[in-house]
Parts: sequence; structure tokens; C-alpha cells
Amino acid sequence: MQPKNRPEAVDEIDGSLGELSQFHSEFGFYVHGILIDAVTLADGWQERTVPVSDPHGTRGNTGYCLEVHDLAASKLVAFRDKDREFVRVLLGGKLIDPGLLLTRIRALPVSEELGSRLETWLRVTLEDVAEEAE
Repeated sequence: MQPKNRPEAVDEIDGSLGELSQFHSEFGFYVHGILIDAVTLADGWQERTVPVSDPHGTRGNTGYCLEVHDLAASKLVAFRDKDREFVRVLLGGKLIDPGLLLTRIRALPVSEELGSRLETWLRVTLEDVAEEAE
């Protein structure tokens, strides 16, 4: 998460909402502060963001979250164990559409080699998830 008007506040986000924070302990999830320039996203991601607002929880402010397929594709570029597991859970829970994820992967500004690796990972993971569901 990067504040739109205060990108320098990413460290404050990590401190107050990040992993192992009181927020994480209380709500069971955390928010990672990161500059948007540090992640790889498919073209058009800005137009696909999802507005989140609540009179109480956000005090009337609106946050814009990455659309789930953009988030999943970006996490696959990072390719850390926790990121692959996150995407695997989304796939297994049918929380994302594999075809749309493939579309996002193909739209990422990455090398052909990396794109091919991510497509292979998706295909193999979908086979594993299908076998587990049987």
C-alpha cells in the first residue's frame, strides 16, 4: 500500500498496520507499505483498482486496492514462497479466474522467459489444485 498523496508514508504504514503490528494481531491480517514503483503491474491497473470506503472504518476516506488478478500477477513476479502460496489459495478457493490471471500475466512488462515461467507455474498449479479437489 502506498498513500496516493504521501508516498513517503510507506514506513508509517508498515509500522502501524504491518506484519506483527497491533493491527495485525487484532484483525488477523496486515498491510504492507510499499512504493508502487517497486512492484510490476500489467498496463491499465490504475483503471481496474477497486475503491474501498466506509463511513466508520475509513472515516469517509476512499482507498483504492489493486484488483485481485493484478495483485496475483504481481505477486507471481516476486515469486516468493508466500506469494505463490497466496495465489495458490486464491486459485484453490476459486477466488480468481485462471483465464483472467493468465491474461494479466501475459500483459506484464516482463521478459519472455519470466512470462513463460509464470505461465508454466500457473498451468502446473491449476493441475495440482484440481487433483487436490478430487
